[in-house]
Order: sequence, then C-alpha cells, then structure tokens
Amino acid sequence: MLVLSVLLLIAAVALFLVGRSRTEAGWKLGAVLSALAGVLAGIFACVHVVSASEVGVPVTFGKIGTPLTSGFHFTSPFTDVTSFSTRPVDLDLNGKETVEVRSSQGGVLYADVTVKWAVVPAKAVALYRLAGSKEAVEERLVLPDSREIIRNVFAKHTSEEGYASAREQIGSQIADLVRERLAPRGIDVTSVNLRNVKPSEKLQDQIDKKIQQEQATERATEAARTAKAEAERKRIEAEGTARANKIIAQSLSDKVLYNQCLDAYKEAAKAHPVYAVPCGTDSNGTPVIVDGSKN
Repeated sequence: MLVLSVLLLIAAVALFLVGRSRTEAGWKLGAVLSALAGVLAGIFACVHVVSASEVGVPVTFGKIGTPLTSGFHFTSPFTDVTSFSTRPVDLDLNGKETVEVRSSQGGVLYADVTVKWAVVPAKAVALYRLAGSKEAVEERLVLPDSREIIRNVFAKHTSEEGYASAREQIGSQIADLVRERLAPRGIDVTSVNLRNVKPSEKLQDQIDKKIQQEQATERATEAARTAKAEAERKRIEAEGTARANKIIAQSLSDKVLYNQCLDAYKEAAKAHPVYAVPCGTDSNGTPVIVDGSKN
C-alpha cells in the first residue's frame, strides 16, 4: 500500500508539471485526483485492523513493538504486523500423523492424540521471537513437543498398560506434561485427548498367544481344582461310611438283633401265614421260621 501511495504521488507531480504548460484542465484534474488517491493510500498504509480473535505483533525495521489488541491501530507505514489467532486450534495426531511409541517392554503401539491449544495474547511477542508466525508455532513448538512427551510417557508403561489398563492414567500424564512444557512459551493447552491406542501386528500376535496360554492355564487349574474337590468329597464320604459302620458294629448285640428279628417276623406275619418262633434258634443263632400253610 505504501508503494502504491508513493507511485500515485509521483504520478500527481508529473501530471501537474505537464499540465502547467498546457491549457487543458484535464491534466490538472488528473494531478489532483492522483494526489488525493496517493494520500488516501498512504493513510490506509498507516492503518492496521486486528480482528476480535487475533493479536498483532508490530515490527518496524526489525524492532518488535507492543502487541496490538483487536480494533483499529495507526502504525508507521514501514511497520509489518504479524497476526496470531487466539482461538483454540486442534492438533490431530492420527492417520499419517499417528504417533508411534514403544512401551517399557519394547512393544510398538500407535497412539491417536488430539491436542487443543491456543495462543496467550500477552505472550504473543515471545512466540514471535520463538516461531515467527502462527503456522510455525504449531510446526516448531506444539507438534514436536507433544510427540516427544507422548513417546516418553508410553516408554514408562508396559504394553498392556498402554493399550488397556492404564490408558486414562497415561492420557492424564501426557496432558499435564504438555501443559507444563508449553505454558511458559505462551501456549495455553486446554485439553489433550488420547483417543485410541492400537498395538502393532507383531505385538498383537504376542498378545493373542499370551491370552491363549492364560486360558489354557486357567482350564488346567480349574480341572485340577475340580479333581481335588471330587477326591476330597469321596474321602469324606468314605470316612463317614467307615465311622457309621463302626458305630453300628459296636451297637449291635445279640439282644438287639434278636429284637429286630422279632419285629420283622411280626410285620411279615400280618400279611403272610408265617409264624415266628422267637424262643428257638438253630446252631447259628438264626430264628426258626415256621410256615403254617404247609404240613
């Protein structure tokens, strides 16, 4: 804009000089219009507008000035203003940008992470010195630092913790470390989302084999536990039977057996013409049964 203003002013002077030697009014009118356009272009060259979601860093001949907030600002025509967006930006580390990490056991995993960050307006000058532009902030600061921290955190955990049991803990550690690293540089990290962790094909094969071995061990352990329980049950049953037989053997006497036989014969005589002779026994002590239906 400044170059255009200078060219228009030069054109106005040239038209004015040519118009002095001529009688036509058009040359003088053209000189006036060119001068007016040059002045307006010069004024616009000194005005810079910063939007509501940005902060500007003015640089005049290599000297950095005070950050410009949103609104109209009059600056030197030789001042270059670099704008930084203060809106949160998502850095998506997935697809081709997925972070390849290694666990403490050496297993390879792939982590999908989203880092939401924004420029702190008060630190815009420091960011300009570090990066130079809003695009360079992500490429030179947020991206490499986030990748480094993600790899370092996963390296402290086992593969199983990385893709299963400790994912929430790992995500929290990554978020805390990323905020701690980027905050002094003027970058506010609002959230870090560990969205997905996928084992490599080699690691997945190892996981499947381990699961199969654990399942086989569990089945063998359960079979051994069942066999032991069954053996214990049979032992207890045998001991109970032995104790019962011992008690019965100790409690059975001739008189008891004799009375049981009497009761049995009495019950049998109710339905059949059988007579029990309790007072007579044979040589083995067995009661004599007399059938009255026979001669």
